[in-house]
Amino acid sequence: QVQLVESGGEMVQAGGSLRISCAAPALTPSAFAMGWFRQAPGKEREFVAAITRNGDPLVASSVEDRFTISRDNAKNTIYLQMNNLNLEDTAIYYCAATSRVFLSGNRGDWHHWGQGTQVTVSS
Repeated sequence: QVQLVESGGEMVQAGGSLRISCAAPALTPSAFAMGWFRQAPGKEREFVAAITRNGDPLVASSVEDRFTISRDNAKNTIYLQMNNLNLEDTAIYYCAATSRVFLSGNRGDWHHWGQGTQVTVSS
C-alpha cells in the first residue's frame, strides 16, 4: 500500500501565493517519481507538475512561469509552490506517484493517488 497525503490547500486571494505538500511516508525516495494533478469544477483532471527520483522537475506549460515543484527525500515529501495565483487555479490538487523512471503528463502513467487538497482563489 502506498499512502499519499496532501495538505496546505486553502482559500487565497488572487495574486497571492501558496505552498501545498504531499507526504508519502511508505515510499522509498529512490524508487518513485512524484507529481501533482488538478481538477477544477466541470473540467477534466490535468497534469500540473512532476519531479523525478533525483529532483529534476517537469511543469505544465500552462503554469510553468508561476509554479515550481520540489522534493525532500529525507521527509518523503514533495511541495508545489504556487505564485501569482488567479481564479483559473481554483481546483482540487491531487498528489500522485509512479515507479516509472521518466516523467509523464498522462494520468495512466501514475499508479498511486492521494485524496486531494482544495485550493480556492478568490478575488
